[in-house]
Amino acid sequence: MIERYTLPEMGNLWNENYKLQTWLQVEIAVCEAQAELGYIPKEAVAEIKAKANFDPKRVLEIEAEVRHDMIAFLTNVNEYVGNAGRYIHLGLTSSDVLDTALALQLVASLDILLKRLEDLIQAIRNKAREHRYTVMIGRSHGIHAEPITFGFKLAGWLAEVLRHQERLQVLKKNVAVGKISGAVGTYANIEPRVEAIACQKLGLKPDTASTQVISRDLHADFVQQLALLAASIERFAVEIRNLQKTDVLEVEEYFSKGQKGSSAMPHKRNPIRSERLTGMARLVRSHAGAALEDVALWHERDISHSSVERVILPDACILTHFMLHEITDLVTNLLVYPQNMERNLNCYGGVVFSQRVLLTLVDKGLSREEAYAIVQQNAHTAWNKPEGNFRDSLSKDPRVTANLSAAEIDGCFDPQNHLRHLDQVYQRLGI
Repeated sequence: MIERYTLPEMGNLWNENYKLQTWLQVEIAVCEAQAELGYIPKEAVAEIKAKANFDPKRVLEIEAEVRHDMIAFLTNVNEYVGNAGRYIHLGLTSSDVLDTALALQLVASLDILLKRLEDLIQAIRNKAREHRYTVMIGRSHGIHAEPITFGFKLAGWLAEVLRHQERLQVLKKNVAVGKISGAVGTYANIEPRVEAIACQKLGLKPDTASTQVISRDLHADFVQQLALLAASIERFAVEIRNLQKTDVLEVEEYFSKGQKGSSAMPHKRNPIRSERLTGMARLVRSHAGAALEDVALWHERDISHSSVERVILPDACILTHFMLHEITDLVTNLLVYPQNMERNLNCYGGVVFSQRVLLTLVDKGLSREEAYAIVQQNAHTAWNKPEGNFRDSLSKDPRVTANLSAAEIDGCFDPQNHLRHLDQVYQRLGI
């Protein structure tokens, strides 16, 4: 089984220490750029890089007095650096550091999410390959429709997560944007060349036209893409929940030794992880709405977005990371019951093969309307009756036997008729 989920892999990217580390990373990159252009002494930059540090607790102490997080941070850094600290934050505004550092966090988070998404892709691919020929009933409106295979169902999941992989790869490029353009973005006290050099050092590209902040459409896009991924995970989880119903029981979440399903009913084996994923998807979707609200800031900048992002960005990243871990483990260890799939497929004497009977009768010369009426009558005679048997009913109907031989009727009930083109889908996905 996949190792038990632990928070630090993603959570450490969103703690106070990592955030301040990215702030310092940005400040040093700007100092290096300034020195390359001859605006500050290279010796000072060397001293800054050697001495610069911070203490998160001390930053909070200073912030309690000055009521400004960036000033508190810079004050603390200068306590370590000394005289050379006068070159730190030269010509910058707080958002130069905040937004550029935030981009580093977003890119790092996407690296982790893409890694986890690749794990999910491989888990689905392996399970789809394993059940490529495991025949089951396809359902529409929750009602039995026509035969598919469980591998084909998983192929649809695979295609979906591959699209998410492409989206996140594009998103990683789109959010890798920094800005070192000063108050209201006019470069009044900083050279655009400093921005270009600093962003290059950080692996970012300069914003095309920043105000005092990077426009929040980028951040809204980030959260919406995570919400869309969460929605797909929820779709998979809901499918597992439906297929695990007692009267269906075609798949089941892995139930470990010693696990308990209910405090009152010892027989219960509940799809608790799938239900948990459904609930978490609701949370991530709610963050997408908040991110959209953040786009409309006043003029060149206000800070109404800041308090929101402090909640929704780490929360969305950590939730999505956890959801990817959970659904990957679920798929990897999913219990699949082909015998129950076969039982459900043949319910009421194979009424799900009605279209094949209809088309075969039309091929024999009956009008579609006449053939439909014959097949529907026999299907409804069998439907929802303990003794109902569609196949037997057809074999006793003179309107059918006058046109179809026993062998031709039997041929209508071969599920392979429905599966002969599925190889093309599997080939597209490399299954």
